[in-house]
Amino acid sequence: MASERPLDSTPDGNGAAEGAAATLERAANRPWLDVLARTGFAVMALLHVLIGAIALQVALGGYGEAETSGAIGPLARAEPFGPVLMWAGCVACAALAVWQLAEATVRMRREKMRARVAKAISSGSLFVIYGSVALTFASFARGRGRDSGESISSFSRTVLNSAAGIPALAGVGALILGIGAYFIYKGSARRFRPELRYFEDTRRGRVLNALGVVGHIAKGVALVLVGLLFAAAALNHRPQDSTGLDGSLRTLLQYPVGVPVILVIAVGLICYGVFALVRARWGRM
Repeated sequence: MASERPLDSTPDGNGAAEGAAATLERAANRPWLDVLARTGFAVMALLHVLIGAIALQVALGGYGEAETSGAIGPLARAEPFGPVLMWAGCVACAALAVWQLAEATVRMRREKMRARVAKAISSGSLFVIYGSVALTFASFARGRGRDSGESISSFSRTVLNSAAGIPALAGVGALILGIGAYFIYKGSARRFRPELRYFEDTRRGRVLNALGVVGHIAKGVALVLVGLLFAAAALNHRPQDSTGLDGSLRTLLQYPVGVPVILVIAVGLICYGVFALVRARWGRM
């Protein structure tokens, strides 16, 4: 007759889950992931500067697509290093997405429920954003890069044709609106300060503070505009209306105050890019 196994020899489900989470957290804290995530922050910073510069051109009557694809496309066509830059950007942004996923899950498991939920929403959203940018880099690296506006419209059409339809696309718009509102709040309330090692009593600290306020608010306004287009596309059942940031800015051009608003957003995005570049080097990870 086989002997009985002691009751405490098999770890319970909670213990196994905790052990797996601890293992994942140790993997996420590897120095190489930290370096790659910081590189990802730098890549995103440069993209914001480029998109802001393109938005300035659009406001002044020039050409360009104030979107991720509009910023990445010229780099992808640069010879002979275009594909190398694309794959490097893909790896860096993918690492940053993984880092945000760890922030949204295993690193917050010991915090109170409210903090865990807030972090899951914020870092989870950034995981999706950075992951999509990594995929965009990969598409351009393989010579299959697409216009961001067309990709967003195609996504909206797919969502509208799904079983969830209008509520799902409206939910996407609401989520983007919420993220935009959070960025506006984060900038106006200076909630970005813990992300950097500040020098409060120095000129550097004051400059970083100004860049953070202006940059976060401008990015929030840009996201609110994108969210509004998604909401309008859902309500009007016109997926072609949701064309991302570039479409939002070109819609603004139809109004008398459009050009000044676009100029403010463009300068703000550049400020956010500079702030994010500083965060890539001196930010707390």
